[in-house]
Amino acid sequence: MRLRLGLLLLGLLAAAGLSAPLAAGWLGLDPFAPDLFNRFAPASAQNPLGTDDLGRDVLLRLMQGARVSLAVGVATALAATLLGTAIGLLAAWRGGVVDAVLMRLADGLLALPALPVLVVLAAADTGRIGLPRGEPASDIFRIVAILSVFGWVGVARLARAAALSVLARDYVRAARALGAGEARVLARHVLPNIAGPIAIAAALTVAGAILAESTLSFLGLGIAPPAASWGNMLANAQDLVFSAPWVAVWPGLAILMAVAGCTLVADGLRR
Repeated sequence: MRLRLGLLLLGLLAAAGLSAPLAAGWLGLDPFAPDLFNRFAPASAQNPLGTDDLGRDVLLRLMQGARVSLAVGVATALAATLLGTAIGLLAAWRGGVVDAVLMRLADGLLALPALPVLVVLAAADTGRIGLPRGEPASDIFRIVAILSVFGWVGVARLARAAALSVLARDYVRAARALGAGEARVLARHVLPNIAGPIAIAAALTVAGAILAESTLSFLGLGIAPPAASWGNMLANAQDLVFSAPWVAVWPGLAILMAVAGCTLVADGLRR
């Protein structure tokens, strides 16, 4: 039940993001074009969730924000899961010095205060390496790269612990005794048996990445306007909570739905 509910929430948000261009054409509105004569308009047939401080349709910007925020979450989870799983398997298989070095690196990253370090990295001048600010694709790549630096640690520790448990079982020892190569043992005997915990960690990584992107965008260090993300929508609405509460409520609810959906999926997979 929890898994289905979580998938339903995430599916609704993903469908909203994918249908954003169609909705913009149907309503005949541009979610990025200001309309100063239509500022803070209440909900209506033309603007189902009202407009923001620049007269832009809140619903369309929420749908555009879903494309950005979910893309950051999924891309970060994929990168962190692949990197973390590879490092965890390498540490468990090789052991010894390799295991000690990799796990001490993971411990060092865990010891760092995540939010201040993320803020420092996000504020760095990436134009020198060909990633100018203000372009959505560049901002998304930059945020995914920054979040993946920390996101792999939990997956790696989990993969290592699960792999060590599997490698100690009799059928793995038998396969190795019969001459099975490293790649075959890992692909046929280890990975399928640790896929469950890794899938749970990946679902939680999506939730953490969405929250981190929203935090950085709220601080002005994430997705730059006029591109829409739920975080920068909240940043624009922080002075409008009492005068135009819908501008702040809807992106906050979208973040809540996304994080709740990921958590329900993870809990459903665990059960």
